[in-house]
Amino acid sequence: MSVSHFAVLSCCRPLLVPSLSRASSLRSRICCCTTLTATSTETPTSTSVKKRVVSGVQPTGSIHLGNYLGAIKNWVALQITLPYDTQQLSKATRSTAAIYLACGVDPSKASVFVQSHVRAHVELMWLLSSTTPIGWLNKMIQFKEKSRKAGDEEVGVALLTYPVLMASDILLYQSDFVPVGEDQKQHLELTRDLAERVNNLYGGRKWKKLRGRGGTIFKVPEPLIPPAGARIMSLTDGLSKMSKSAPSDQSRINILDPKDLIANKIKRCKTDSFPSLEFDNSERPECNNLLSIYQLVSGKTKEEVVQEIQNMNWGTFKTILTDALIDHLHPIQVRYEEIMSDSGYLDEVLAQGARNAAEIADTTLDNVYQAMGFFRRQ
Repeated sequence: MSVSHFAVLSCCRPLLVPSLSRASSLRSRICCCTTLTATSTETPTSTSVKKRVVSGVQPTGSIHLGNYLGAIKNWVALQITLPYDTQQLSKATRSTAAIYLACGVDPSKASVFVQSHVRAHVELMWLLSSTTPIGWLNKMIQFKEKSRKAGDEEVGVALLTYPVLMASDILLYQSDFVPVGEDQKQHLELTRDLAERVNNLYGGRKWKKLRGRGGTIFKVPEPLIPPAGARIMSLTDGLSKMSKSAPSDQSRINILDPKDLIANKIKRCKTDSFPSLEFDNSERPECNNLLSIYQLVSGKTKEEVVQEIQNMNWGTFKTILTDALIDHLHPIQVRYEEIMSDSGYLDEVLAQGARNAAEIADTTLDNVYQAMGFFRRQ
């Protein structure tokens, strides 16, 4: 199976809400659309079937281990509304793009771009909004949680409608699969429901009567949940997801953390008082999380880790986990500095990515306009 990537860097777009302090807020996200070419040898003549994969992560805040192990690392092998600093957003966008590339996203196989540079995203969002029942959005867990904490006067409409924008990010590229963590499955379910709704309302013979090609307008994407790394938990609470929005930086390992800081965070991370180490004990969420992180960054199988940690105490394990993290992140950090020092290279990667993306996105958008009966643009 050969792999090519089509990555979307989603940001620089004022979408969301005043924070509790009434400062400006933005929902920014980075998506990655990956085309997998699978060659079948089950027939006398081998055939290739291309499948496209889309995923995402935010460029606001620091990219951490959970983003990398749960999303970006899987793209190489095959992005919730937050307050933001307007002076830092552009810098953070470039930094996030550089981290993508440093983690192994190959610009010769991937198109990485700033989402706001491809206008089809917001145009499709508006069209999808016209067919989205408000009841569907009111059920979204993340909206309910954030609006309950902030209060009605502090929550903008864009927080409610953001899942529709996420759906447009995915559906524009006729995606077959979307790698998601467990906490994002509801958003993908909404995307699938919207795709089916638009197909039923405007596709098939109705579209053909408008001189379209007929059939389905959107592919209905399937979830792709990695067996490990889909949900990396906080270093301070094994029951909470590792998050850029968590107030304590101690709760996460950032991709660009220096080795001394990594060592300090692992030394201070929450553990338990059990005498040994083990996977999959529901009473030991921190233990399972740290072992899972070690498994992923070391490249070992679960069985190999189980053998290695037999009779091992927390002090010894934290040392080998720290070393594994530092060794794994060091080449990424070195490559990141190289990319950030060559602004011309990064600018060209993003510009070419936007051109590539627009070619695909505009085709989908034109089909949607036609199927919905809009006067065709010349």
